Amino acid sequence: MLRILFAILAGLFGAALLHLVIILSLPHFTGKDAATRVASEGDLDKFYLLGSTDDAAGLSNDDPFVRTAVCSFDIVENPIRLTAKGNVPFWSVALYDEASNEVFSMNDRTSVGGALDILVGTPIQLTELRKALPPDLQKTILVESTRSEGYVVLRTLAPQASFDAAARNFLAEAGCDEYAGPSD
Repeated sequence: MLRILFAILAGLFGAALLHLVIILSLPHFTGKDAATRVASEGDLDKFYLLGSTDDAAGLSNDDPFVRTAVCSFDIVENPIRLTAKGNVPFWSVALYDEASNEVFSMNDRTSVGGALDILVGTPIQLTELRKALPPDLQKTILVESTRSEGYVVLRTLAPQASFDAAARNFLAEAGCDEYAGPSD
């Protein structure tokens, strides 16, 4: 009797575990996870402004007071530099790895002078840069990522219609560029 009870409990536990694994891995196999959707927006290292309706990748911005842009990146060869500045009431940026785990986030209140200036690289890339930090990176926040692929979400507020042009301009001029070295 004890063996039958043990077999039933083991079977139920195994079935529950199998279902949990299938449910959690489903986005990976369907290609509908956030990283895949952001990557399908277009080229790497470029911000794409999201509209109020779903685009071809299935992404949209559903908050009427927030404007959002996304950028997919790959830092195998070189780090990426995220830049943006403008006269907006608030902005925030979040970095995610390809598994959609948040790696880093900040907003205009925690930035240097209210401008976005972040360099994302592998630990080896950033160690090399820190040995002789170029002058153009003196005020840049260096962020290490152990995974080479990921995406960035940049948001800004447009609490009234009069802020909309500035918010869209801020996102349109934001940079998500490969950093190959100091600019001369």
